[in-house]
Amino acid sequence: MADIQLGLMTRGQFPQGDDMQLRFEEMFEQIRLADKLGFSCITKGMHYSSWPLQDIQMVPYLSRVMAETKKMRLNMGIVLLALHKPLDYAELVATMDVLSGGRIIFGAALGYREVELKAFGVQKKEIVRRFTENIEAIKRLWTEDKVTMKGSFFELDEASCSIKPLQKPRPPIWIGANADPAIERAAQIGDCWYVNPHSRNETLYRQLEVYKRALDAADRPFPKEFPMRKEVFVAETREKAIELAKPAIGLKYKVYHSWGQDTVMPEGDNNLDLDWEELLDDRFVLGSPAEVCEQLLDLHETLGVNHIIASVQGAGMPQSQVLEALYMLGEEVLPNLKNA
Repeated sequence: MADIQLGLMTRGQFPQGDDMQLRFEEMFEQIRLADKLGFSCITKGMHYSSWPLQDIQMVPYLSRVMAETKKMRLNMGIVLLALHKPLDYAELVATMDVLSGGRIIFGAALGYREVELKAFGVQKKEIVRRFTENIEAIKRLWTEDKVTMKGSFFELDEASCSIKPLQKPRPPIWIGANADPAIERAAQIGDCWYVNPHSRNETLYRQLEVYKRALDAADRPFPKEFPMRKEVFVAETREKAIELAKPAIGLKYKVYHSWGQDTVMPEGDNNLDLDWEELLDDRFVLGSPAEVCEQLLDLHETLGVNHIIASVQGAGMPQSQVLEALYMLGEEVLPNLKNA
């Protein structure tokens, strides 16, 4: 029997001029429905200076979410960790883990946007070193009483994490990665590779072998929990699902291209400046409930992913449309995944 979890990403990004308080309330209506339907987690991403979109910041958002549900896990998916200091995030995430009753997933990745790097005083040539040292320091702060460690951009001198996480030995660490070297790094320092939603499935099949080889080289087992984020939309027919999802997904990928997301993607799959038909090809999960279920099961069988985070809501998508798609996912897709 396939053991597949289906989570939900509430992206929180909306066009300029939108009423963000109203959008916030709509997102919480989505969360309450997802909780009732049995979704595994709520995921929120992180970006700064998100023009031309408005965006809700991850930490206060997930801190508010934990009061809305007592069952779903809270996925920080993902923190741009190279922009931050390890003691700050060790204490912040540990606090959230305790307040939520041990439901935090700590997702982390490098980041790539110059506007963010410059705003935090970080040079692009430093980000790998900052990232890997921060991960090491956070692990130690969560599991040791006092930590002495001299990083390239910080120093811990008998430093302690003021509050330890509730999960033992620590919350799971998911490493987001697009390019092959980042996937190899995920195998070395993370609990799993958090598979990206931007690449074509054909690319991901190849990169799965990169990940497996890196795990073997590090003498580490394949993770028990292997997560992926994917654009997912369900409607009565595939044609209807594509029609309804196109405006929101199309806008988001135009923004990704303008931000330079392409530049950190693997060779041969590093252009998001595509027309809709090309963008759609082998990249998203769209269709009727039966078709979506089949596509998700295929990802499970071919990639081994067993925790799929569905991005359903998109910028400018009407609330009624989002709720209907969520209901169909929860009522007509999720039970079939669990019973596959």
